[in-house]
Amino acid sequence: MFSHIQLGARDLPRMIAFYEAVLAELGLVRMPDEADSGPPGAGWRMPGWEWPHFFVQEPFNGLPATWGNGVQVSFAALSQGAVKAAWHRALALGAGDEGAPGLRPHYGADYYGAYCRDPEGNKLCFVHTAELEVMLARQPRG
Repeated sequence: MFSHIQLGARDLPRMIAFYEAVLAELGLVRMPDEADSGPPGAGWRMPGWEWPHFFVQEPFNGLPATWGNGVQVSFAALSQGAVKAAWHRALALGAGDEGAPGLRPHYGADYYGAYCRDPEGNKLCFVHTAELEVMLARQPRG
């Protein structure tokens, strides 16, 4: 399990607006800006959860942000509808299509996912399974 994921951003305002809208479809909420002591950026988490976090920030080393070939950030969704909503919202905000919502039984009998690339080329997945739904439902909500 991970504690947090950080993606670098070249156009920080655009990336914050993108993730604010897309992650809202999955129920994630923006954290207060003072919650992170790193470079400028924004972070999100599930309401009532302390961890894990997802951040989009300017890189710590000051060099331009780049996407990683072979890197993918996958977000758990409470339902197939949330997968569809996040994917459609992402595409409407400039993401590139990497795979429409649908069942992918080669990953699991009930694996329902969708794939895209954010406006700066980072590969994203939105996924729902019964096990993820149970896990998410057990967590506190704020």
